[in-house]
Amino acid sequence: MFIERRINAASGSVDLWECRWDNSVAPAHKIYIRNIGPEHSPTPPVEFFSEKSTAICWSYGRTLGNIAVFTDTILGNFPATSGCDAQLPCSIINAGKFRNGAHRWWCTTHQTHWGNMADQKLYAESQVMRCANHDQGMNYVVNPYSIDVDGNAEVGVWCSMPAAISTENIESRAPKIHVHVREVEGGRKLVDRDFLAVSMRYSPEAGLFRNEEITHVQITPPAAFDFVYCLENNITMGCVNCSHCGYPHLDLAEFARVPHRKHFCGNCGRDSTWSKEAIASTPLKPLYEKYAHTLTYVTPGVELDLDLDMYKDCTYTIWASTPAVLWTAKRPQEFGIHVHVHQGRNRIIDDTFGTVKLNGQYLSRENLVSDMMGRTII
Repeated sequence: MFIERRINAASGSVDLWECRWDNSVAPAHKIYIRNIGPEHSPTPPVEFFSEKSTAICWSYGRTLGNIAVFTDTILGNFPATSGCDAQLPCSIINAGKFRNGAHRWWCTTHQTHWGNMADQKLYAESQVMRCANHDQGMNYVVNPYSIDVDGNAEVGVWCSMPAAISTENIESRAPKIHVHVREVEGGRKLVDRDFLAVSMRYSPEAGLFRNEEITHVQITPPAAFDFVYCLENNITMGCVNCSHCGYPHLDLAEFARVPHRKHFCGNCGRDSTWSKEAIASTPLKPLYEKYAHTLTYVTPGVELDLDLDMYKDCTYTIWASTPAVLWTAKRPQEFGIHVHVHQGRNRIIDDTFGTVKLNGQYLSRENLVSDMMGRTII
């Protein structure tokens, strides 16, 4: 089952309908089962949420980087467990009125308003509210890795980017989410790998957002990349909650580059929220601050000279260590240059250094960060 929205011609409101897909005849089509009633919230009723099967969808450069999909029916329409070609049905809600008094609608799935002449014409023909962006493919991962922030002693989350320097070919790619998890402080890493996206579970008592129903923060590649970009470039960040629906606002791409006070809500489609100061808004900021025992950094006092004869037959790959999106350990983060050195198939170095010498020059961490971001496809 899933929720569809239809205009109630008698009242001018949007009604929620319980629907299902009928796949017995191609092409598959929706069957409207019952009218649940007028929509009062941009969030579907809780009974239609399923923790057993979820998906995270995102789109680069647009403010739907925190979208979570819960319904089993929609999940069944994903082509695979992950990809970049998901096509989700519209989810259109009432977003208030225009100044002329006409109703305004907003598609929470595809992040665009609905109601122009082309939209109205299509609706008259099909009786389906479908926005102009309904056929755009989105990135997705079904049943993403979920982390219990309160249930582990140390959780580290970074934006994984391509290397800055390597003896091997460096391919540009989209960012990923790198995760470290330790169940006990200083213990063995239970997790040390990249993910396409992750879901962070936290206790409702943490009070991260005004809307108390939110108990997960979805960390997607574009959201993580822009968070690190802001940290590296000293761009003021915060998290503004929508004055209408209470959902945290996420700025992406150019909206994350230039701090601003007026914010447009991707959850309810209203633009009536103002922050006290100009900021780039992201739900990652309160998560980052709430669970950080320390926000300090330490530069390792160790130097690596890759020009030494002992490394002349070795291969190497070099990254700048970047600030974590989430760091719950009590020790400071290391801030330096991370290096892998291989001698044949054996990795003989996997460590972070304060200074690294290569071809007679000391590498600049700032230049390495710039190279990594330049190779990151967003």
